[in-house]
Amino acid sequence: MAHRKEMREKMLLVITVFASIYLVSVFAVDTSYVAAVYEHKVILNPDPHTPVSRHDALQHMKKNLDIYEEQAARAAQQGAQILVFPEDGIHGFNFTRSSIVGYLETIPNPQEESWNPCTEPERHNNTEVLQRLSCMARRNNLYLVANMPDLQPCPLKTSPSSTCPPDGRWQFNTNVAFRSDGLLVARYHKHNLYFEASCDTPPEPEIITFDTPFAGKFGLFICFDILFHDPTVLLVQRGVRQLIFPTAWMNQLPLLDSIQFQQAFSLGANVTLLAVNIRNDRLIMTGSGIYTPFSATYHHARKGDPEEGRLLVARVPVLEPPEVEAGGGESTISVATDSGYCYQDNCDDPPPPSYPTFISSMMYDTFTFVLLNETQGDVKVCNGTFCCRLQYRWLLQDHKELYAVGAFAGIHTVNGRYALQVCAVVRCGGLDQSSCGQEVEEAESKMDFLLEGNFETKYVYPSILTSRLVLEQPESLQKAPDGRVTIKHSNTKGGLVTACLYGRMYHLDNE
Repeated sequence: MAHRKEMREKMLLVITVFASIYLVSVFAVDTSYVAAVYEHKVILNPDPHTPVSRHDALQHMKKNLDIYEEQAARAAQQGAQILVFPEDGIHGFNFTRSSIVGYLETIPNPQEESWNPCTEPERHNNTEVLQRLSCMARRNNLYLVANMPDLQPCPLKTSPSSTCPPDGRWQFNTNVAFRSDGLLVARYHKHNLYFEASCDTPPEPEIITFDTPFAGKFGLFICFDILFHDPTVLLVQRGVRQLIFPTAWMNQLPLLDSIQFQQAFSLGANVTLLAVNIRNDRLIMTGSGIYTPFSATYHHARKGDPEEGRLLVARVPVLEPPEVEAGGGESTISVATDSGYCYQDNCDDPPPPSYPTFISSMMYDTFTFVLLNETQGDVKVCNGTFCCRLQYRWLLQDHKELYAVGAFAGIHTVNGRYALQVCAVVRCGGLDQSSCGQEVEEAESKMDFLLEGNFETKYVYPSILTSRLVLEQPESLQKAPDGRVTIKHSNTKGGLVTACLYGRMYHLDNE
């Protein structure tokens, strides 16, 4: 027994993250697993507004499913235990409510019915896609998550409060998950739609998870969901540490590039994120990855790259569920207590001097900026009562690019409505301050910095994006009980494009 105890103790791994900022423990059994995501160059319906027959819809979807088959086999050959495909990857997008009908299948609720579409194909009619995905999982002996449209009949009611659409059916943007033997184990309906005329918002947010023998529980959400409280934060609050994120994400620099925010969410929520995007150059869609709080395996195509799919496979540790606080809240992340960050000659922490501010639009929001024109500095910038502080030192004093630090607090209202508090260091698009906030992909200037904000929310997502869309792991991330969040980084490998603390004020979204 003593020998067994010693062996168990040796199997327990303690991983030090961000120079001892995060202490993340993992299970003693199944301490890691192999995950795969496939960024798919979706074959689209060239005329999505015109209804097609079920036969023609199946012929179209078969072209994408044939590619899925090839990639599932490749993933299995590399040892993948779970494989995730992107949002809209089977059928495409830009349908109307009527033109998508030929693509719909009625997906049974796995919480109410146990069904293996591969071994019981006759149980439900018009489920050819479900059958193909189920057999794909079964044939390759892996868990599989895909996205497809779901049709659910609903009772027509005359009540004004009825959520049933006038045509008597709900149409949902849906994730489906299959066990390695093909059993349908999860169905999630997207809650936060993004200009999706063909789909309905479900009557209530769905909190959907499924269990695996190799990594415990996984949670499901889709694309625009990542920016909202329900269901994403609810999953994290319930202790789900592995999240699956199919998306069809249109990149927008400087703050919401796909891989930038995927990593930011993984770091800020302290979770593993399996994120997979569509590849479509016309719509600026690319960027997928497998992220943990201390690692990132990702792909982001750039202009001129061949427009093709990309399979990513990585071994990642199983994250242990956090201790849930009484009252149902999530546990607090362990953070360092070192307050010795300073890039000045005098580190007695005097108040930073005042610098001229200017207003510029970034991501359609009105930021207050201060230019970073000195070789090193300690700068404070406020937008209303929300303030950000930057201590910085350029690694090369003769850098020729213009940079600024900006702050924003308010309601974002373009292509969605959500409340923000943001601190960001950005490389400006040109040498004039009016270019600060523009989209930039490349930079040469490198700095050591500490960026800090006093947030009125605990939901803050940090990111560092460098030249040619390369991510860097922050040297440290500190969250204080008073709402102060600090990100520190030095010895940047690439020129700095953006460093950001992206705070979400979920509680103010509807005000």
